[in-house]
Amino acid sequence: MAASPGDFWQAHSLHFLEMAFRSDKRERLSQSDGYGKNTGECGDTIEMFLVIREGIIDHAAYETDGCLHTNACANTVVAMIEGKPLHAAWEVTPEAVAAYLETLPEDHFHCAELAVGALYKALANARQMADNPWKKAYSQAG
Repeated sequence: MAASPGDFWQAHSLHFLEMAFRSDKRERLSQSDGYGKNTGECGDTIEMFLVIREGIIDHAAYETDGCLHTNACANTVVAMIEGKPLHAAWEVTPEAVAAYLETLPEDHFHCAELAVGALYKALANARQMADNPWKKAYSQAG
């Protein structure tokens, strides 16, 4: 028996639905202090952009070619880190992303791993740019 169209809306938490359909943080930043790109085995890619001011993540954004679940996870990561100190962003885990969303299907947990992986790469890039500011002029995304 086929699921009715209303089942999707009833099967997900408000947090999941908000993050899955939110688009205000989905943008490519031309000037970022940290950039990370992560592609999963499923083929989805997330690019994460960070703007850092005095050790605080002032602005975060992402771009993805992934599914609704990937979008929800990327949005959740951005919501969890914006306005927070850099050290706190390193504490974000795929499990925390899934817990926030409440109804991320188990077979899409890899989307949370993909989003957090992109974040970690952006954080590592931000650290490298801070240690070697001359590299920022040569970076592809920042």
